[in-house]
Amino acid sequence: MMAAVQIPAPHSPPPADSGARDDPSNAMPAGLGRRFASLIYEALLLTALVLVATFPFVGLTGGRITPAITFALQVYIIAVVGAYFTWFWRHGGQTLPMKTWGIRVIRVDAKPLTFKDAAVRYAAAWLSLAFAGLGFWWALWDRDRQFLHDRIAKTRQVDARPGIKLGSGATAKP
Repeated sequence: MMAAVQIPAPHSPPPADSGARDDPSNAMPAGLGRRFASLIYEALLLTALVLVATFPFVGLTGGRITPAITFALQVYIIAVVGAYFTWFWRHGGQTLPMKTWGIRVIRVDAKPLTFKDAAVRYAAAWLSLAFAGLGFWWALWDRDRQFLHDRIAKTRQVDARPGIKLGSGATAKP
């Protein structure tokens, strides 16, 4: 006679402290060094994205260069890059470089970004790039070490390495 095999019930995670769930102060901020390293990686990735996104545009215009075509290409590239950032920030709070460096962007109330939050952050990031990246260097003097566009968009970059506590009470997963 065969013995019945018992399959253990799946674990249920321990209940999160209800006070910690909504308290963004529980989220460990991502370090400035890792955030700047992520920006360098992001620049390399964006170079490839812009190159690939330009191919169909050049094909449609037959490679002609006029002021109107140049302007249209610039608007198109800004839209493509904006779609890239807003999609990734809305779906997990991380681009590939942010994931690699263990960084996640969340709202200051520790909730995931809405489309509006991501769009405001993207637009404000263009301001951060102005004047030799002054909005990024802003973090060196900011009391919370935030970039200017994070201040404007009411977002934070938090440590998302495995095992690090996030503001939502969740633990980052690899």
